[in-house]
Amino acid sequence: MAAGTLYTYPENWRAFKAQIAAQYSGARLKVASNAPAFTFGQTNRTPAFLNNFPLGKVPAYQGDDGFCLFESNAIAHYLSNDALRGASPQAAAQVLQWVSFADAEIIPPASAWVFPTLGIMQFNKQATEQAKEEVKKVLSLLNQHLNTRTFLVGERITLADISVACSMLWLYKQVLEPSFVQPYSNVTRWFVTCINQPQFKAVLGEVKLCEKMAQFDAKKFSDLQPKRETAPKKEKAPKESKPQEKKEKKKEEKKAAPAVEEMDECEAALASEPKAKDPFALLPKSAFVMDEFKRKYSNEDTLSVAVPYFWENFDREGYSIWYGEYKFPEELAMTFMSCNLITGMFQRLDKLRKNGFASVILFGGNNDSTISGIWIFRGQDLAFTLSEDWQIDYESYDWRKLDVDSQECKTMVKEYFAWEGEFKHVGKPFNQGKVFK
Repeated sequence: MAAGTLYTYPENWRAFKAQIAAQYSGARLKVASNAPAFTFGQTNRTPAFLNNFPLGKVPAYQGDDGFCLFESNAIAHYLSNDALRGASPQAAAQVLQWVSFADAEIIPPASAWVFPTLGIMQFNKQATEQAKEEVKKVLSLLNQHLNTRTFLVGERITLADISVACSMLWLYKQVLEPSFVQPYSNVTRWFVTCINQPQFKAVLGEVKLCEKMAQFDAKKFSDLQPKRETAPKKEKAPKESKPQEKKEKKKEEKKAAPAVEEMDECEAALASEPKAKDPFALLPKSAFVMDEFKRKYSNEDTLSVAVPYFWENFDREGYSIWYGEYKFPEELAMTFMSCNLITGMFQRLDKLRKNGFASVILFGGNNDSTISGIWIFRGQDLAFTLSEDWQIDYESYDWRKLDVDSQECKTMVKEYFAWEGEFKHVGKPFNQGKVFK
């Protein structure tokens, strides 16, 4: 029977998966989530921790025998028993299917929708609306699957139920109000059944379901952002009757206020990385403000506002437009896996966002699909070649630089930005799109 310590921060839903699995299997699991045993942002950056867990990410598991694991799904699997993992090869494969489904199909839209309501991500109207539609697809699929089933795999709780329920926890707590989930009664029935199991309650406590859909709170978001240091103001000569010591003490105390705990350890890890040399540093400044275009694209109508703004302000000398098409369409199987392929590429290009934009679309259906998109880069060269960190995925695509003054370019920009049109060069129906911004 497994025995060891799980390092995490408080209320980490990824860690909940391992904790609940241990409740079912009887694994002896100690949880280190508070000082002095573990302080997120400090302990996970020490040489001793990084020696066992090189990425510095949590949750991380260390067995009493010295065996170490990172990645929440692997830890939960290790701490499970055979019943949770799937009693037969077929059941085990189905469990893995749902665990992967949670990562690929639930977590991305759930994060895009929920995080702004928690004040840890800026609100983006288009991203939120897209996330709502993707959540509806997920709920519809689950609702149909659970129409004749109590649990996702077999007749008992498995790691499939644990993983999917944990990935939906914040959705049900923050935004899935009764009117929104009313068409998906099978899903709610299943979710409530799961969270009321003794093993779930031992970890989650009482889960209060959302009664009213939470909204973005600009003030809350502002309050949670780290304050930038500003140049000190010139001090006035101190008045004899009011010594400055107390004021200085208050300022020091204000500066020493603890930072808000990060919800996502990946963000903290990225923030702690040393700043690398900017690959675009030698390029001349451009009058085209990419961030302003992105705001138009995210918050206003695409065809009537964002596309006209793009062409009115686009800098032909400072930026270039590229068409990228996936080279191996015959390898694309299930559409959710293809979408995950796109999402993974976007995540690995995070540091390119300030100087790039893309709208990538999956066309077709299962076992008959293609991926292509329009990319905007600063400079006249293919941006992926400027940094080794950006070269993981780009060789899987054929790239063609477009003539920005051609009708072909204008049509493709319009269609890919708006996710609608004839797409004559594709020959397959629109499935769904994803935006890199």
